[in-house]
Amino acid sequence: MDGRKRSEISVGSRVKIVQKHHQRSSELTEGTVMKILTNSANHPHGIKVMLEGGIVGRVKEIC
Repeated sequence: MDGRKRSEISVGSRVKIVQKHHQRSSELTEGTVMKILTNSANHPHGIKVMLEGGIVGRVKEIC
């Protein structure tokens, strides 16, 4: 599953995100969702989340 629908992501979900400074290289970071930052139901580039540890990025893959 990709991370464009907010309804598919919940706090505690295991996801892979791309951080802002890694968008060109598409380097993914895996972690557990601590907070969902995007309010809209859908986002074309992925829902923005904060992982445990404070890393922020857009969800590209749900594990």
